[in-house]
Amino acid sequence: MSATEILSLNPKRVWKHFYELTQIPRPTGHMEKITQFIKDFGEELGLEVEQDKVGNVLIRKPATKGFESTKTVILQSHLDMVPQKNSDVTHDFLNDPIQAYVDGDQVKAKSTTLGADNGIGCAMMMAVLEDKMLNHPAIEALFTIDEEVGMDGANGLEKGFLKGTVMLNLDTEADNELCIGCAGGRDVNITFNFQPDTEIDKDDIAYKISLRGLKGGHSGVQIHLGHANANKLMNRFLKEVVRDYEARLASINGGSLRNAIPRESFVVLTIPSHLEDDLIDLVDEFQTQFREDFAGIETGISFKAEKTDMPEFLLPVEIQDDLINAVEACPNGVISNLADFPGVVESSLNLALVQSASDKIEVKLLVRSSSESRKEWICSSLESLFQLAGAKVEFSGDYPGWQPNASSELLSLMEKIYIEEYEEKPEVIVIHAGLECGIIQSNVEHDLDIVSFGPTITGAHSPDESVDIKSVNKSYEYLVEILENLK
Repeated sequence: MSATEILSLNPKRVWKHFYELTQIPRPTGHMEKITQFIKDFGEELGLEVEQDKVGNVLIRKPATKGFESTKTVILQSHLDMVPQKNSDVTHDFLNDPIQAYVDGDQVKAKSTTLGADNGIGCAMMMAVLEDKMLNHPAIEALFTIDEEVGMDGANGLEKGFLKGTVMLNLDTEADNELCIGCAGGRDVNITFNFQPDTEIDKDDIAYKISLRGLKGGHSGVQIHLGHANANKLMNRFLKEVVRDYEARLASINGGSLRNAIPRESFVVLTIPSHLEDDLIDLVDEFQTQFREDFAGIETGISFKAEKTDMPEFLLPVEIQDDLINAVEACPNGVISNLADFPGVVESSLNLALVQSASDKIEVKLLVRSSSESRKEWICSSLESLFQLAGAKVEFSGDYPGWQPNASSELLSLMEKIYIEEYEEKPEVIVIHAGLECGIIQSNVEHDLDIVSFGPTITGAHSPDESVDIKSVNKSYEYLVEILENLK
């Protein structure tokens, strides 16, 4: 990474802290290094620092002169990042820094996620805490952990930890939007258990089938864009090759994270040797078909077959067929839209992972919905589908949505400031992605007035992630204006 390039960007305080965050590994579930860094940062500034039992870090900064009687404001972002990389890239998210670089008007990372979601929000908070010239109310800067998988930090937030009554969440990803509501979610965990089949026909040969090059992306923010789901595409191929070409499935590994649209899938299968040429032709036909079906949406679909070593075992025929039929029948993508917010997704389903081991196959999905009733209905449908296929179905990680408050005083102030600063109205939105706001509200013993905003980030949860440089400057200036006008 060229540190000079990053550190020369404006606002320098924000980019300095973002660069520091890129140097500290912080994938979800591995928060020790980054939380210690944030605690050290607050203590070096001489500010009050607390860490709760689950690991969230809170830094308190007293009000400046003239703001002593103003409501305490909570600034909130999450510390973890989604660890996604291209399969042909060597990168250890537990030890290696992110290789960020400037590309025109964007900051990107070399073949991995950048971590601007939500590192830029954290960096903006750090800049505010560090700035001794800024006029502002008393600040509680809440750095939550493990947002990306299960929202564990927000869910584990201790009662009484926060005193503020106004909250600015810095995790929205378009600089002209003010978010006042979001969907809730639930994890669905499917397991097919089996005894491996070790009887492999001596005349069979083995092939590895690789699906790469899909866009993937954030399963909330980008689910409505119609990006291809690698698990669904691979399964479409498997149904035909098993049915018509006597193929047997040995292993499958599709997707990587529950909240990321799967970009890649890899299968090892066996096939009678006399059908080898037919298999190659079939893979080529499916590549052409995939590209045609997703023309104008996906530009880099690659579907290839290469000969490989014979596997030691196969999936039993019954398990293989049950899996393929269930995944084929499983819905994916947008399920329903909000009637009161045209074009906004109400409910969706991401068929995130299909992965096999020597004695089981795991299928992991994420259901999102602004409607608790609709969320229950989708989960019940999935339970019925996969139980009919003989699988075990379990649910976990349930979190509530954030109900919008259109009469919010904070929203009114922020709209007024935005119009004065930029001579246009911001777009007030309810989003389908999961934010921590509703969970934090449920874990605070008093009402919170909450609005979320942030700089423009595209491709979150994928190696295409980038953040717009000018929007970071705009968002930070806007944050400063809000703090200075909270009286």
